[in-house]
Amino acid sequence: MHPRREADATTTPLDSTPTGAPDRKAAAAPEPLSAYVRRTAGAEVARCYQCGKCSAGCPMASEMALPPHAIMRLTLADDRARLFADDSLWLCLTCETCSARCPKDVDPARVIDALRELAAVEGAGHAPRTVRAFHQSFLDQIRATGRLSEVGLVMQYKLRSGALLQDVTTAPAMLRRGKLPLRPERIAGVADVRRLMAACERERARAARSPSRTRDDGGRS
Repeated sequence: MHPRREADATTTPLDSTPTGAPDRKAAAAPEPLSAYVRRTAGAEVARCYQCGKCSAGCPMASEMALPPHAIMRLTLADDRARLFADDSLWLCLTCETCSARCPKDVDPARVIDALRELAAVEGAGHAPRTVRAFHQSFLDQIRATGRLSEVGLVMQYKLRSGALLQDVTTAPAMLRRGKLPLRPERIAGVADVRRLMAACERERARAARSPSRTRDDGGRS
């Protein structure tokens, strides 16, 4: 064998990708988080310079392993593993204090909303049981009557979360003050509310079946 050909044969593996051929792994790489947030929420995470004002004003920062400024940093670093493995995304109250305090108008609240939607669609992160229980119980009450029923919300939340005795001592005082009306009120347009919620559920199911399409169109039908 020719010396040059012999060297080529010994140094080039048979399953190597030819020069200039497309890398399938690279083509299938997910969209960077900062680009996804920019496209779907219109927020530019790169403008954040980590001043910490968002976390300083956040009422939930003490409960979060990743306060708002850390979420911004990990989003820019495209660290999906740390972001979606932690519960901090789901503890945000969406009070928008962080967005009001941000000197660069990054809008951390909108960024967190976009990340939660992405985690839900991709199945990359799951909200804690208590958070899921509250959200589902809240939506069930709106679907049933078109408005919130405090008694129904509390009962469904406790059954779903298992926190049956939590805050039970406050119930008598709330009943005396009329804060827990036993009969829920129904709005006139409850059928319209149910149609809107059904449309949202269909869209979410479609997005769950076709996450790649959701990334392409930004979650729009």
